[in-house]
Amino acid sequence: MVSSKITPVFSLVAFAAIHSLTASLPFKRLIIRAAGPRAEKLYLPAYSFISVLTILPLAYQLYKNPGRVLYKIPSPWRWLMVGGQLIAGVLAPLAFRDAPHRFKINSQLSGPQDSESDSLKIRGIYRWVRDPFLLSGLLGIWLTPFMTVNLLIIYLLTTVYLFLGSLHWETRLVAQFGDEYREYQKKVHRMIPGLKGSVTESE
Repeated sequence: MVSSKITPVFSLVAFAAIHSLTASLPFKRLIIRAAGPRAEKLYLPAYSFISVLTILPLAYQLYKNPGRVLYKIPSPWRWLMVGGQLIAGVLAPLAFRDAPHRFKINSQLSGPQDSESDSLKIRGIYRWVRDPFLLSGLLGIWLTPFMTVNLLIIYLLTTVYLFLGSLHWETRLVAQFGDEYREYQKKVHRMIPGLKGSVTESE
């Protein structure tokens, strides 16, 4: 019983450690030195592949040992929740599409940019929410139409990890874009679309 709870937690911690390491600036500096100019094109696909690969053991363990069922949402509400999860699944690709400049390794390593091409560009979903990845992740897990003990433990820990990751990511963005991003933070909420308002699209 205890091991069925500890093993998924260990897998989540291992995933978080690998995920955080491969997203860190020291690791990206290493990638730049090893791959040179190709790093910009190679990093994101490789990072995504590693993320999927390292989350599979956790998914398998939760599938094999979900734990005691706490609740199941009946229809039609369960389908509304699944619909919300599908919407959440669209947010992450939109976030990548609307702000590819935020994920450039060289820009992250060099700090606030002076050139217009490297300035903060507010487009699409970022007009209403600063961290669509956080929003997508929380909607994706908490709109699950059933809950078990092991799922609840993992979801609570994942929520903490996502919030801490969002805080760290925004610290990185402040370092990358400086006062431009600080002004943006004042106008747009981190996770709740439109709570503070919205901003106009920038070129």
